[in-house]
Amino acid sequence: MKNKSRAGRKPRSILRAFHRILDANYNRAKEALRVCEDISRFLMNRAPRAADYKRLRHKLTRALLDFPASYADLLAARDSSRDVGRHHLIQDAAKPKWQDLMTANQKRAQEALRVLEEISKALYPSAARGFAKLRFDLYELEKKSIRGF
Repeated sequence: MKNKSRAGRKPRSILRAFHRILDANYNRAKEALRVCEDISRFLMNRAPRAADYKRLRHKLTRALLDFPASYADLLAARDSSRDVGRHHLIQDAAKPKWQDLMTANQKRAQEALRVLEEISKALYPSAARGFAKLRFDLYELEKKSIRGF
């Protein structure tokens, strides 16, 4: 039992890898929601929609604060300098329109929330439902936002 953790009795290296995934996707979702919030606020001039994205972003923050693994655990697992995906950035030849940025960031946040949900099922099943709810809330918010394009 020396190399085991409490979360499903996974070896520490596996737990650390799962925590890296959770940390990366938490950050990805928060950043994408912030882009959507700022596009709604500054480009679309839609204060209610910006407030919706802000509310969702804050709910995600609350989910992290209530998460069974502490933020310190997730942060300790972060290893950005050795991330094998770090240098695989997509370079678009054309400048995207703001509508494309909005759509891409909504999808990015949805994908990240899905990863948070699925990885949580393996480690902390009680947390998975909250991420699913946030993802479905974002689906509805996406529909409302598209009407403003």
